[in-house]
Amino acid sequence: MTPNRQIAEKCLRDEAQAILDLIPQLDENFDKAVDLILACTGKVILTGVGKSGHIAAKIAATLSSTGTPSFYINPLDVFHGDLGVITQNDIVVGISNSGQTDELLRFVPFLLDRHIPLIGISGNASSLLARYATCHITVRVEVEACPLNLAPTSSTTATLAIGDALACALMEARKFGPDDFARYHPGGALGHRLLITAQDVMRTEDLPILAPHMKLGEAIIRISNGMLGLGIVIDGQQILGIITDGDIRRAVNKLQERFFNLPVEQAMTPKPICVAPTAKVNEILDILNERKIHAVLVTDGNGQLMGVVDNFRCMI
Repeated sequence: MTPNRQIAEKCLRDEAQAILDLIPQLDENFDKAVDLILACTGKVILTGVGKSGHIAAKIAATLSSTGTPSFYINPLDVFHGDLGVITQNDIVVGISNSGQTDELLRFVPFLLDRHIPLIGISGNASSLLARYATCHITVRVEVEACPLNLAPTSSTTATLAIGDALACALMEARKFGPDDFARYHPGGALGHRLLITAQDVMRTEDLPILAPHMKLGEAIIRISNGMLGLGIVIDGQQILGIITDGDIRRAVNKLQERFFNLPVEQAMTPKPICVAPTAKVNEILDILNERKIHAVLVTDGNGQLMGVVDNFRCMI
């Protein structure tokens, strides 16, 4: 192993250990912090200076995306007008490794005077931040991963992990599910799959419709032109079945020269999988994976064909 990788391995082990060492530090203060945030009717405002500020901003982003309205405020800006954003209904989460950061402590009297709850997160349970906080979560690390034991490394990683732990506990308490997550992430792939429905992505034009008595020789051309890897067998308005590329291969192997004159209905798969137009894309993906198929038919309340959704359209 090269010296660079040895250093990297030690860094990762030190930071991983710092996170594991948080487990015995968890106490009733963590529970109280969760309860305070759940009871909050306003915003959760996170603040910190320097590296702690960057961690606070990330925790705020995580909380906001998981159902807890939150944002980050720089304590250096608090005394230049930003105090106005803090209301009686809010909660402040102050982060400081030492718990003694002057810029952070300077507006604690403002919070105390207005009875605004303060959740402190620091590595010093005897700090001023811990003393004046409504509750204090201790994030103590034995050593920084930095070779000099100076740069915030293990301590910031551990604080970030505590923020994630808070977010996870709050998600569980709020019964925050995949659909809720998707509403906060409408532009992502997960949001697409959880919010978009079959009628939003289904193909409706130039569908490869086959009559049940159509010869397979003719059906192959129509299936190929449809570029869906299947044909839909319909008699009047009734869906009888589908015939896929796999069905055609099996029929060719079995029938050989008799294949081209065989009627479609004798090679089709009856009772194809159908979904409602309101079916979510993630539900359709589950069906495709479970049944090991590549497409489903979309039908209305009367069982009439509306369109087709395949694997490709689930990813659009």
